[in-house]
Amino acid sequence: MEKTALSTFALTSEAFASGQAIPSQFTCDGVNRPPPLTWSEPPEGTHSFALIVDDPDAPGGTFRHWAAYDIPANARLIGEGILQATNDFGKAGYGGPCPPKGHGLHRYRFKLLALNVDKLGAGPKPSAAQIEALAAGHLIGRTELVGTYERK
Repeated sequence: MEKTALSTFALTSEAFASGQAIPSQFTCDGVNRPPPLTWSEPPEGTHSFALIVDDPDAPGGTFRHWAAYDIPANARLIGEGILQATNDFGKAGYGGPCPPKGHGLHRYRFKLLALNVDKLGAGPKPSAAQIEALAAGHLIGRTELVGTYERK
């Protein structure tokens, strides 16, 4: 069976360009708040979005810094009052880039997933990994913004 290609759209931030450094204010060395994110028109049939932010360069394997889910289809930015899963720091919400000092440059993938359902049905206190797994079964489009950060 041939796999259908996913529709794409664009995710951007006024704080950093794709492939560029994430300003320290959005990291554990700053105020540790998420950078502003906006996106273009999603694929037709989008009912909601999920956002996953991870670090594939973490020493112990991919580390999930943030997962937001059940974001309404008409949203074009991350706003207040969104549902947020438990990140790999063990806390709900955003945990900014915080690689070990001297570990080198890390990439942070901000992955916005367009989904064909209104709600993921995640249950109480899901983990970021659970949100990513649930979203995979409903994916109709995706976009990614990659930023970098290094602690000297």
